[in-house]
Amino acid sequence: MPVEQQALIEAEPVAAAELAGDRIGVLRDFARDLGERGEELGLIGPLEPPRLWTRHLLNSAVLAPLVESGARVADIGTGGGMPGLVLAIVRPDARFLLIEPMERRCAWLNSQIERLGLENVEVRRGRAEEFHGAFEVDQVTARAVTALRKLVPLTAPLLRDGGEMLFLKGTSVEEEIRTAEKALRKHRVRDVAVEELGAGLLAETTRVFRARVGSHG
Repeated sequence: MPVEQQALIEAEPVAAAELAGDRIGVLRDFARDLGERGEELGLIGPLEPPRLWTRHLLNSAVLAPLVESGARVADIGTGGGMPGLVLAIVRPDARFLLIEPMERRCAWLNSQIERLGLENVEVRRGRAEEFHGAFEVDQVTARAVTALRKLVPLTAPLLRDGGEMLFLKGTSVEEEIRTAEKALRKHRVRDVAVEELGAGLLAETTRVFRARVGSHG
């Protein structure tokens, strides 16, 4: 890789090793390939390599402690691998289904899964609604997909009764919740909360919409 291109990719922050633990080597390998080829493949924009770790990888990795051990997790609109592939790297004790409609992105994801030797993750090409009734998962994740009023109807049918939504959101998440009230009621979404993750580790904390569907218990 040319020196000038290498300089454009963000240096690994100290927090990366703390978040990834003994999986940091695999995450570094993924970061290197995404930083070098992601823009060329249309996975990230031209402004992203200098903030690849902080804005994308660590923003995804902070969600890892909320993933239940042994859980089956569906990640909607995985794109270049955030957060689903990052979580699959950091949490080998859970199983991940990466749902992505674009063929070239699916090809990228599959190539990374093979290259990194990941055995706890598979790719399903399609949109979330195409898999309603096809399977049920314990948790569902999403990042930068769509507003909650649209995201809830797309993802709730994928969850088992009592399953959990974990959506990475921006500063407008509270307004999104208000706008999504009808959808939340319709899909029996309960225990709605917004958590901020990464305090003390990241310069900017990550907001997570967290809720469960169906009956209590």
